[in-house]
Amino acid sequence: MAGFVTRTLPTFSSVEEERLHRKQRLAAAFRILGRSGFNEGVAGHGSVRDPELPDHYWVNAYGQSFRHVKVSDLCLVDGNGKVVDGPNRGSRNLVAHAALTIHGAVHEARPDVISAVHTHGLYSRTWAALGRPLDPISQDACAFYQDQGLLDDYTGVVLEEAEGKRLAAALGTHKAVLLRNHGVLTVGHSVDEAFWWHLSYERCAQSQLMAEAAATPPHLIPPAAAALTASQVGSHRFGWFSFQPLYDWITTEEPDLLD
Repeated sequence: MAGFVTRTLPTFSSVEEERLHRKQRLAAAFRILGRSGFNEGVAGHGSVRDPELPDHYWVNAYGQSFRHVKVSDLCLVDGNGKVVDGPNRGSRNLVAHAALTIHGAVHEARPDVISAVHTHGLYSRTWAALGRPLDPISQDACAFYQDQGLLDDYTGVVLEEAEGKRLAAALGTHKAVLLRNHGVLTVGHSVDEAFWWHLSYERCAQSQLMAEAAATPPHLIPPAAAALTASQVGSHRFGWFSFQPLYDWITTEEPDLLD
C-alpha cells in the first residue's frame, strides 16, 4: 500500500545509543502531552529507566512546561533519589519530590517497567473521583479490561516512601492504576507504550463520562468479547505501535526537542 511504513521494534548497537533513544522518546512524549492539554501548572511527571543502570531513571525537571522539554533537560535519578546527571546535578529540588516517591517505588516494584507517567488530566481526575475502573464501553477501553488497578483512597500528595509503595502495590501487574480523587498512572515496556496508554486512558475516561451523562448505564461489551479485544489492542507492541505516528508528528513539528 502506497505510503505505508513498516514499523519494527528498535534494536541498538550500544547502551549509549539505547539511552539516547529512550531520552528522545521521553522528551517527545512530554511535548505531545503538552500539545494534548496535560500541561497544567507543575503537576505531572514521567520517567524512563536507564538501560545501563537499572535502578536509575530519567525524569523531567520540576516546574518546566511539558511544551518546552528537550533531551538535554532530562534528569537522571539514582536509587537514593539523587539527581546524578542532567542540569544542576546533585540538586534534589530539581525533580518533584512526588516524582521521586512515585517513580522510585514503581521502578523498584516492577522490573519489567521501562517507563511510567502520571498526570492530573482533566477527564482522568474527574473519572478518578468516582473511584471506579473504566468499563469496556468501547474497543479502545478494552485495552484496559482487567488490566487496571485502583488505589481506593486519598491521603494527600504522595511524598512519603510508604505512600509510593502503596501506589505501586495498587498498580500490581497492570498497565494502569487509577488513583482515587487524584489522577492516573500508566506504565509500559517502552516510553512509547506508557505514554500511549496515558493518552488513551484520558480519552476513554472522557468517553465514559459522556456516555454515562447520556445514558446510565451504557451498554458494556460482553466479557468474552472484551477479553478478546484486550488481547488485540492492549498488548505491549500495540501500545508501542500506536505511539509512532505521534512521534513522527511531534519531531517534525518541533525538532528542537531532540537537542
